[in-house]
Amino acid sequence: QVQLVESGGGSVQAGNSLRLSCAASGRTFSTYAMAWFRQAPGKDRAVAAAISMSGGSKYYADSVTGRFTISRDNARNTVYLQMNSLKPEDTAVYYCAARTGTMYNLYYTQGYMYNYWGQGTQVTVSS
Repeated sequence: QVQLVESGGGSVQAGNSLRLSCAASGRTFSTYAMAWFRQAPGKDRAVAAAISMSGGSKYYADSVTGRFTISRDNARNTVYLQMNSLKPEDTAVYYCAARTGTMYNLYYTQGYMYNYWGQGTQVTVSS
């Protein structure tokens, strides 16, 4: 079973930056596709960024493109989300997700495609 633990959330003012980390258990982390989803108050959960097993393919939601960067360090079993130029509309609970049994260079953007989830970390951006 894969366990995911997010960290790095907090409260910041608009324009500032945060880096989220997701530490994963498992001997086969390098075979997982990973993603960051977020859920804002009154909104459905939606993908913010996704990364393939290889790290070679990435996806960003239109709302975060140019501001967020997803990356992974397989040696540390960790995926990161660097968030720059934060806006109040980025306020949400951010969830790390892992998908096992992936193809090498594919990313996945729908929640049902992931089979492991972290507990979530709150990000609050004030104006």
